[in-house]
Amino acid sequence: MTTEEENVEYATEQAPRMSWAQHAPEVYKAMIRLDTAAKRGLEPRLYELVKIRASQINHCAFCLDMHTKDALAAGESVERIVQLSAWEESRHFYTEKELAAIELTEAITVLTDGFVPDAVYEKAAKHFEEAELAQLIAAIAVINAWNRFGVTTRMTPGHYRPGQHK
Repeated sequence: MTTEEENVEYATEQAPRMSWAQHAPEVYKAMIRLDTAAKRGLEPRLYELVKIRASQINHCAFCLDMHTKDALAAGESVERIVQLSAWEESRHFYTEKELAAIELTEAITVLTDGFVPDAVYEKAAKHFEEAELAQLIAAIAVINAWNRFGVTTRMTPGHYRPGQHK
């Protein structure tokens, strides 16, 4: 690190608007249970890629911080995490199954584009058994809910350590 880099002044950390988990503890506990149920049967690295991609789309810095760290802890590579935001141009980094999950994540996350296209759903259905596909859809729905809480309340990224609860 050069002297110039050491003297960089970063912006002051923005305080969260509120601690929603403190004010709605039953909702928070229900979200934890839902999250735990949604990930059952999904490969941990795939699960984290889906969470990262939805969080990128939703601009949830808190969830990006959390799930990139969890992905690394689960053995995911930095390269694949970095390339995820440009997955269409970086397809060779991912398996066909992962690509189907990423594409389904985008379709479910960006509902303003319309319904989830049949072609996207059918591609995912070719790579996932029905029970696993149901779990994947649940995981995508849950991370989108977490993102809404994180973005709305401006949860602060940078403090999460793998293994901590949300």
